[in-house]
Amino acid sequence: MSRTALFAWAVAGALWAQEARQIVEEAQRRSRADSERYQGTLEVIDARGRRNLKRWTYQRLGSHGNSKAIIRFTDPPEVRGVALLILNHPERASDQWMWTPATQRERRIAIQDRSTRFFGTDFSFEDLEERDVNQYEYRMMGEETIEGAPCWKIESRPRKTRASQYSHSLLWIRKENYTLARIENYVGREPVRRANYREVQNVQGIWTPRLIEMHDLRRNSRTLLRLERLEYNVPLKESEFTLQALRRGS
Repeated sequence: MSRTALFAWAVAGALWAQEARQIVEEAQRRSRADSERYQGTLEVIDARGRRNLKRWTYQRLGSHGNSKAIIRFTDPPEVRGVALLILNHPERASDQWMWTPATQRERRIAIQDRSTRFFGTDFSFEDLEERDVNQYEYRMMGEETIEGAPCWKIESRPRKTRASQYSHSLLWIRKENYTLARIENYVGREPVRRANYREVQNVQGIWTPRLIEMHDLRRNSRTLLRLERLEYNVPLKESEFTLQALRRGS
């Protein structure tokens, strides 16, 4: 290949990367909210079709990589009170602590444990972190239709400062409203988890998928997360997102 062809290829690649990044930035901008709160159901369906239903509450203060979140299980009784505190950082992986009422202590989730399943669901601990556009490099992969919605297909690779179990991910972003349609996470060439984002609704001016289906491709199990009573920009206090708050259940 000639120098001219190589230069043209490099310029085209840079332009595709810039376009991909701009699309992800716009998707992030449109979904921005200073806080979020919802009640959710988590239905786990194993490879044999057996179902297990859990309920949780979710609160978040801040947005996109610089935020704090608490997840609390409310049902069934055997998991009630189990909680996870997530402190997201713009420059590195999040800090996470899990509180278990039975032991009356919190446990810090180590970086090397982030690939494990979160409390019997098909979400890993890493999947519960917020993605910030600056933590990844992007490349345009073309366009595809996902469940009838025309989408941009974009490759996302974590920067060196972003510890991740995944080597890369593929993102499908709807052209109509810049919401996620799908994320497919890879380890090397193998796809290991696939999240589909469905039932998109306008909630307080933010187009939001109300159903997320996470498919563990190795286990062939799925978890359906439904967002109920969703609210954005609700008044929340910093004191609600501390280890003390995690312990006392407030």
